[in-house]
Amino acid sequence: MGNEAMCKVRFGKQESEGKALLETNEVLFRGDFRLKIPFSNIKSAKTVDGELRLQTAEGLASFHLGAAAEKWLEKILHPKSRIEKLGVKAGAKVSLIGKLDSEFLCEVGELTKSIIRGTAASDSEHILFAADSKEDFSALSKIAKAMSGAAALWIVYPKGQERITENDVLGAGRKSGLKDVKVVGFSATHTALKFVIPLSQR
Repeated sequence: MGNEAMCKVRFGKQESEGKALLETNEVLFRGDFRLKIPFSNIKSAKTVDGELRLQTAEGLASFHLGAAAEKWLEKILHPKSRIEKLGVKAGAKVSLIGKLDSEFLCEVGELTKSIIRGTAASDSEHILFAADSKEDFSALSKIAKAMSGAAALWIVYPKGQERITENDVLGAGRKSGLKDVKVVGFSATHTALKFVIPLSQR
């Protein structure tokens, strides 16, 4: 899911094979050493023969990505907005459940007036459900039953917390009869996983 690649990375005198991840607003690398490069820290970015070169204040990071290098460069130079990644279009019917950050609420409010809060409307095109812990999953079966057609359920949960992990979210969504299809970085602190009704059951 998402943008990830096994590749060789060079940073200063360090060089290692590992996994590179292109997130919403940062590039991560996990190998013999780790890198976290926020887009805001990138002074210049270019590709040379399949190598993505990111110049930062700390030095030059080179990712040997091959054919994917150009795509990564484009996404770094022209990142999609959060709303674009979630696929919410102007005028869409959106249900908001749980505590979502105020900045996001403003973004949705600028895009559509068809917003239901606190419950999943049966004709919603997008349902955003903020889960802070596994206990919140008790609401999922009711949400899943309210969904119809190609409606999208985005479960928004905090990153790097033991009380709720990606596996917990995946398990809860699948247990409710839904299929996970996409993951996006929702914010610096939260991730969003997309679930839909399986095609065979629509």
